[in-house]
Amino acid sequence: MTAPILRRLADLRARTAEWKRAGEVIGVVPTMGALHAGHLSLVEAACAACDRVIVTIFVNPRQFNNPEDLASYPRTEHEDAQKLAAHAVDAIYVPDPEEIYPPGFATTVSVEGLTDVMEGAFRPGHFDGVATVCAKLFLQTAADRAFFGEKDFQQLKVVRRMAADLDIPVEIVGRPTVREASGLALSSRNLRLSPDGRERAARLHAVMQEVAAELAGGKPLDGLVATAHERLREAGFAEIEYLELRAEEDLAPLVRPDRPARLFAAAWMDGVRLIDNIPVPAS
Repeated sequence: MTAPILRRLADLRARTAEWKRAGEVIGVVPTMGALHAGHLSLVEAACAACDRVIVTIFVNPRQFNNPEDLASYPRTEHEDAQKLAAHAVDAIYVPDPEEIYPPGFATTVSVEGLTDVMEGAFRPGHFDGVATVCAKLFLQTAADRAFFGEKDFQQLKVVRRMAADLDIPVEIVGRPTVREASGLALSSRNLRLSPDGRERAARLHAVMQEVAAELAGGKPLDGLVATAHERLREAGFAEIEYLELRAEEDLAPLVRPDRPARLFAAAWMDGVRLIDNIPVPAS
């Protein structure tokens, strides 16, 4: 059965107030729509862990630093609602823009440190937009738990830090990246890849796995990164923005995986910007 689509905050709060009075645990899965199996895995996790589940769909203009990227972002509300009908979702919150950013809205939430590198360096203002909209959605939905995929691992760290710093009583739950059989991380942006580009894009994950294995074997990072860039260019990636080893805890740069670490990458294929990350075994 298709969950009700709510567009007004007042209607959402009327429902969540009932659930709170009943002592029910509310889970939220924040999305920008164009739902795929990765999103639906978060929905399944939320349904298993919570009494009530809200899926939010809001293409947040404040996290796009490129107007063309915002304009071309897929909007598939009807198809998304159909996909969610197979899951025990209690509400789909598709707020009108003024419900999130009403006239005169003048507040921005910024998280220092975690946002200065990687995505933050290449997408100025992106994480301010993410932190601001997530703070709004957590408060609007009255969620006890919020579910995010690890594909956007830096985002996961930023949101977790923001919620803790602002004393928002929500548990941030991270879930493993869901991939296609080829290894390509699922993303709404994959819809914009050509069939050939989609096939070649899978090389990103493969090359990252090769680098991770060599790092775990004790090889130095610098030489591995240069070789990986060459392999990715051979696969057809037009630009590699970064390929970096960082600590899981605080995203500090590492030259070797001497603590829990992840390898992060961002690269362009077919005019589409793809990101990925994988854990790296300690050497």
